[in-house]
Amino acid sequence: MIDVEQTLKAYDPAELTLTAIGSHSALEVAAGARAQGLRNLVIVARGRDQTYARHYKAVGGAHPRGCVDETLAVENFPEILSASVQEAMLARSALFVPNRSFEVYLHQRYSYDEIERGMRVPFFGNRRLLRAEERDEPNNQYAIMEKAGIPYPRRIASPSAIDRLVLVKAAHAKISFERAFFLARTPAEYEGEVDRLVAAGILNEESLASAVIEEYALGPTVNLNFFYSPILGELELMGTDTRRQTNLDGLRGLPFAQAKALADEPVRMEEAGHIAATLTESMLEKAFELGERFVEAARAIDPPGIVGPFALQCVIVAGPPKSFVVYDVSLRIPGSPGTRYTPYSSYRWGRDVSVGERIAMEIVMAREAGRLAELLT
Repeated sequence: MIDVEQTLKAYDPAELTLTAIGSHSALEVAAGARAQGLRNLVIVARGRDQTYARHYKAVGGAHPRGCVDETLAVENFPEILSASVQEAMLARSALFVPNRSFEVYLHQRYSYDEIERGMRVPFFGNRRLLRAEERDEPNNQYAIMEKAGIPYPRRIASPSAIDRLVLVKAAHAKISFERAFFLARTPAEYEGEVDRLVAAGILNEESLASAVIEEYALGPTVNLNFFYSPILGELELMGTDTRRQTNLDGLRGLPFAQAKALADEPVRMEEAGHIAATLTESMLEKAFELGERFVEAARAIDPPGIVGPFALQCVIVAGPPKSFVVYDVSLRIPGSPGTRYTPYSSYRWGRDVSVGERIAMEIVMAREAGRLAELLT
């Protein structure tokens, strides 16, 4: 692990540069940095750089526009661990904001131990918690939720034990960072779905071996996008959203007769985007209670615990009373920039604040208070 205090001594506090890889939420980080007077750098993969290097490049003059200050091109994202890229980031006083794509692309080549040790640039947040999203890691999201007393779907031990509607969570056979989830009600239905999805090239033995089977929670989904501020010692609800997924959303929109005709079509849950989704105010206290318990449990399991953004991905079940069931956890910046268009950050700050800007705000507050090291690992 890096020595954060020692690294910061070599940094120019006036030139702090928020850095992310060019995918998932990099524009959110770049725009947030500029809003708070910080610089930004996006690490881009060659051939996938035009969004950042051209379309959203920051341009001054009479008509200033764009948000990306600078890009640094690599052949592929795991190259970020190379000495040359590390030195380039350190020379820019970089503070690295990990997103889901960073975790997924690097973990295809490196273990979490290698990622945590190999990154010499300070992370905004707790770099060790990235691995907690994985269900086969110790002290993972289930361990944190268990300690926090947060309800989550009951796990089914094996396909033969399926006795109710379940959601099977497996990695896609060909695209490891995509999901290949499917539903089943009985062991026979499970086997039938597996046969179809294997034949379609969506599942294979490896993805099935690591699959998780969970009781299906029935209700609308909502992501509770939180921000824990060590500087203020407070938890904030930045916004709420829900996912658009292919081809699930397409099937949902079909008339019954056409949907029935496509009953054998494998359901695909690749993420296509997000849309804003608000809560009833009666649910807000329950939401904050879940978030606060999660923060406390994460701090106890792996100090300093949560720093900055995280999300509890929930189903609201009918009850009565209606309540949250957490089916997944994100322990880094969320992928949806649409959370700012729900009202919760404006209720707190008097204006809409995006997650990217909130990260930059925390860094600026910490720099002014001489507490920057508290946000970094």
